[in-house]
Amino acid sequence: MRAADIPDDLTNVLVTEEEIDAKLAELARRVDADYAGKNLLLVGVLKGAVMVMADFARHLERHMEMDWMAVSSYGAGTKSSGVVQIRKDLDTDLHGRHVLIVEDIIDSGLTLSWLLENFEARGAESIEVLALLRKPDAAKVQIDCKYLGFDIPNEFVVGYGLDYAEKYRNLRDVAVLAPHVYS
Repeated sequence: MRAADIPDDLTNVLVTEEEIDAKLAELARRVDADYAGKNLLLVGVLKGAVMVMADFARHLERHMEMDWMAVSSYGAGTKSSGVVQIRKDLDTDLHGRHVLIVEDIIDSGLTLSWLLENFEARGAESIEVLALLRKPDAAKVQIDCKYLGFDIPNEFVVGYGLDYAEKYRNLRDVAVLAPHVYS
């Protein structure tokens, strides 16, 4: 589904599918070089990172493993509560592993900060973050994101895995959701 298919629900497109694909290919080249000779584990944060993880992994030209974790700090709202709930834990032991957390978006940073501490406590040898999007103006904690796609304004966005009430995840672009949809 393209943004043009639902113009009344969106105010503007921030990042197109083509821009996303080009950026993920660029980030994959960097990750391939940085993790040469290392056993890489990609950890996707469900559900939003599914699209990012799948497309990013297809750009990699190396062996890697994947695992998934489902955490929530939003519920059905549009702002993070900051209280993290594990909904699905990892199946992989992180001890001694090189972990790359793959995120769709860094908003407040609270959930990701919690994940970084949690993974460190599990004995990961290294932990880095890849995020397609970041909202610098929404940050409540500083997150070191080694692999970043795009900085975007502090607006409610949907598409490319990002949702509102489980809708819009299949939108190919990242767009600002019109306030009348969620108010």
